[in-house]
Amino acid sequence: MPVQFLALNDLHGNLEPVDGPAGAVTRRTGTGELVSSQAGGAAQLATLVKRAREGQENSLTVGAGDIIGGSPLLSANFHDEPTVDAMEQLGLDVTSVGNHEFDEGPDELLRMDRGGCHPEDGCAVSGKPYDGARFPYLAANVTRKGSEKPLLPPYWIKKLPGGERIGFIGLITRHAPDSISASRIKDVEFHDEASTIARYAKELSDQGVKAQAVLIHEGGAHSGVKPYNEDCDAQGPGAGLDEPIKGIARKTAPEVDLIISGHSHEPYVCSVPDPEGRPRIVTQAASFGRTFTDVRFDLDPRTHDVLRDSVRAVNRPVDTATPQDPDMSRLVRTWRERSADLEKKPVGYISGDLPGRGSTAPERPLGDLIADAQAEATRGDRAQLALVQPGSIRADLTYKASGEEGDGVVTYAEAFRTAPFETPLVTMTLTGEQLVSALKQGFSGANAASPRFLQPSDALRYAVDLRRNGADRLLADSVRVAGRPVADDSTYRVTVNEFLSDGGDGFVAFKDGTDRDSGSTDTASLVDHLQNHTSPSKPLAPPAADRITVQD
Repeated sequence: MPVQFLALNDLHGNLEPVDGPAGAVTRRTGTGELVSSQAGGAAQLATLVKRAREGQENSLTVGAGDIIGGSPLLSANFHDEPTVDAMEQLGLDVTSVGNHEFDEGPDELLRMDRGGCHPEDGCAVSGKPYDGARFPYLAANVTRKGSEKPLLPPYWIKKLPGGERIGFIGLITRHAPDSISASRIKDVEFHDEASTIARYAKELSDQGVKAQAVLIHEGGAHSGVKPYNEDCDAQGPGAGLDEPIKGIARKTAPEVDLIISGHSHEPYVCSVPDPEGRPRIVTQAASFGRTFTDVRFDLDPRTHDVLRDSVRAVNRPVDTATPQDPDMSRLVRTWRERSADLEKKPVGYISGDLPGRGSTAPERPLGDLIADAQAEATRGDRAQLALVQPGSIRADLTYKASGEEGDGVVTYAEAFRTAPFETPLVTMTLTGEQLVSALKQGFSGANAASPRFLQPSDALRYAVDLRRNGADRLLADSVRVAGRPVADDSTYRVTVNEFLSDGGDGFVAFKDGTDRDSGSTDTASLVDHLQNHTSPSKPLAPPAADRITVQD
């Protein structure tokens, strides 16, 4: 019996295409050339998903987390209820949770799952209480502290029309606390992936469910731009796949037949042997709705298990030129109209593109702008400099108009999309030694395999030698504040967002900062900076991105 999965991950509430490099996909041509094109959009995705389902009697649409969270204004303004609506319209059957589903804490996640109006902002639509998601959220390895019971169901069983059953185990990376503000998850715990899968794979097997798939919000380390059609197995099974998902896949119980992953925003279709040495497909579909994975396989008519040799998967791009599905287009337009006045409000002016999320460079012009804005917003707390982690930069600012605002005009929606978390800024005192340690942590520990370059405000300069290893990549003697070498025993007032201040992304040195002051947010500081320093006659020129010197 043929079965189809249509899989997506890391949509992050992007119901409309993302402008600039962050919204592009790359493919490798037959001659080896890399070609990029713009992709995404819920209405375009809906059209292509409907086409892919044609002739497929047993088609299921599944997610691997971060469907919501880190979203642009269109969705975030209504606590991501628009995205849940859109996923219901798309026909999403089931999804695992991701770290961004916890952006507002576990109780808000439960509200998104079960329904009810927001406890502070009320109903998104007056007189119409939010009715929850019509698809199950799965969180097999997330529990309240002190409890063994998962916060949300660990698995979901789909019974096909012919009576066959497929079990889906959904979970999140055990490293989720590194990607979530500690204050949001202080009463929940995240457990080992492989052992959790083994527990529930056995439970499904005991119920006679032989066909099993894992939906896991964990992927491979970022390693540059990956074409969506790259052959992951060209140099051997799974050779193009990175850790940690590769190691998890190798350890995942052999009862599991397919692994659909997320989190790293990379497109891949790889074969990784299970603990018994049998080939097993591992997939991921980029992010922001730019691609989806079309997985097809057969069930054994006798055992009702997946015939591993029949499994085929391919990532399909969502070209922005795709005709829009009318029903999905209408849904998106309805939500857009509810916040149109705020979305369209001009807040700044730029004279050229400011690459951010879509840039692969160590230092990004948009990162510099955001850091400058945060330093300025916290001058009252005696801030001397600000540091911004790359993951908090969610889009690019592009000169070309995305709507009717005109070229070079930055609307509130565009500014919000680049810094959507509305996370409080924290200004702290660090010694010079602690500041240098924080910078080193971008190249060591959790970040050794995939370095994170903290984006500096204008007062800070530092150099990196990528030919070295670990923390030694940061050239400590190069670190300067306001043109002067940093002294170990001197103190500096440093601003970061709340996530970093809690040691997020492996930057644990910030946890030792003292004399903390909190105020403004990442979003408000950027908007204020643009409003205070730009005008139609004086647009902002893209920063030169010359604050980090890289030797490689």
